[in-house]
Amino acid sequence: MQVSEIKDLSKLSVHTITTKPWSLNEAVNKFSKKGISGITIWRDALEGMVMHDVQSLLDDNGMSVAALCRGGFFPSVSNTKKIEAIVDNKKAIEEAAQIGAPMVVLVCGAEPGQPLEESRKQIQNGIEALLPFAKELNVKLAIEPLHPMYADNRSAINTLKQANDMCVAIEDPFVGVAVDVYHLWWDDTLQKEIERCGELNRLFAFHICDWKTPTSDLLLDRGLMGEGCIPVKKIRGWVEAAGFTGFNEVEIFSNKYWEMDQDQFLEKIIEAYLNNS
Repeated sequence: MQVSEIKDLSKLSVHTITTKPWSLNEAVNKFSKKGISGITIWRDALEGMVMHDVQSLLDDNGMSVAALCRGGFFPSVSNTKKIEAIVDNKKAIEEAAQIGAPMVVLVCGAEPGQPLEESRKQIQNGIEALLPFAKELNVKLAIEPLHPMYADNRSAINTLKQANDMCVAIEDPFVGVAVDVYHLWWDDTLQKEIERCGELNRLFAFHICDWKTPTSDLLLDRGLMGEGCIPVKKIRGWVEAAGFTGFNEVEIFSNKYWEMDQDQFLEKIIEAYLNNS
């Protein structure tokens, strides 16, 4: 499939963490004025806010919420912590429902004190425990595979195959995956697994940015699309061929960009999106 050229911003969503220095009010207003209609809200941006006011803010600015980030962190050697994780994830699902987010993105977690296989089992158990509540509130759960460098304590789900396999094991249409190019671009089975994800009808979200070379920080030095070595356009082509029609979500963690003028950064995001995505 030939990748379609992006000619407008109708499928662009920007994560609030991308423009971290802005409050949610600032982000919504700034995005809207630039013609961006999608926003992915991180839970820290909701702190101290009334959910009804958030919904009104979004509606008044014509903004759609692509997702709420983030839930997850299920594994632990402590039963108390596993129970606390379920409670916190239920709160995230409630917040998503209240602001009109169709899904909660799950950074599934890992526990250094136990084998990855056990952590994966606990992740599946945690998701299954949440499902009745999520379905009651009509909020989907998107498993986000993370790069293997985070397998120690952030996520025991490190490939799209593992995420797809878990979706098959759970076998519920409310459970799918979030494909993030930063975490998955290196995988030589990525195209095949994206195709499989489409066949399963489990491709819920698509996150974009770039991997800078050299990078100064594996967490906090993500690049704008076109600034690194990730073939973003090619992967977007695979995602579109798999039937995905949702937002292209720009998710950038960057000390460099957080330190600069955020209005100028937003201009760079739009330019990179139009030219390199």
